[in-house]
Amino acid sequence: MRDGTDRVRRAGSTRPGRSCHFGDVSLDVLDECRRTARGDGRCSFVVASADDLVGIADASVDVVTTRSVLIYSDRKAAAFAEFFRVLRPGGRISLFEPINRFVEQLRPDDLFGMGDSPVNDLIAKVRDVYRGTTEETTRPMMDFDERDLVDWAVTAGFEAVEPDYRAQVDVPADPIGNWETLKFVAPNPLVPTYGEAIVAALTDDERERLDTYMTALAAARTPTRRTMATAFLRARRPHWNR
Repeated sequence: MRDGTDRVRRAGSTRPGRSCHFGDVSLDVLDECRRTARGDGRCSFVVASADDLVGIADASVDVVTTRSVLIYSDRKAAAFAEFFRVLRPGGRISLFEPINRFVEQLRPDDLFGMGDSPVNDLIAKVRDVYRGTTEETTRPMMDFDERDLVDWAVTAGFEAVEPDYRAQVDVPADPIGNWETLKFVAPNPLVPTYGEAIVAALTDDERERLDTYMTALAAARTPTRRTMATAFLRARRPHWNR
């Protein structure tokens, strides 16, 4: 969120007399923001969730911007109401969200963008770990799409609502790269890493077979296939009260 009418030209930089609020539920994230701001006295840091922007006054900011935030919230409509509350008349929101429901419907079992492969049976077992242990945790990531974002914005009172939606199905993408490094990555911050899921799902022999295949795939720099959807939404609080 930003105070004042001038746009931030680059991270941690504002024009004189303007200020920037950083809000997050994670102290670690806010600490990283502080390091980036490097003691700039125009920046403030608030521990708050998107649906309860405690510490941010009514009609006090000009721009609210988020990236991949609502996807973790159980109260997305309430978040839009909070964005509306803290914005001055004429203030704007600029939001980006992945639309995971799209991927789940089209390619629910394709963890690494490989399509059909000799290790499909192993990938299915790893995928079952995520499906069986994290369904409730990941529900907020699957319970909305781009149409919901528009509806929540309109219901909250925003005008000039403009969604940009992009979907890709089986688009050629970068190779896997280093397989051992990829195993330390998690599909999202709320679930186990790929390596942890592999250990939970596979026997020693199965893990060896998967490692052999994936290492060879990475070495050959075989392209993967990307299936994903994203939404970018802009809107404005009216200059008058409705």
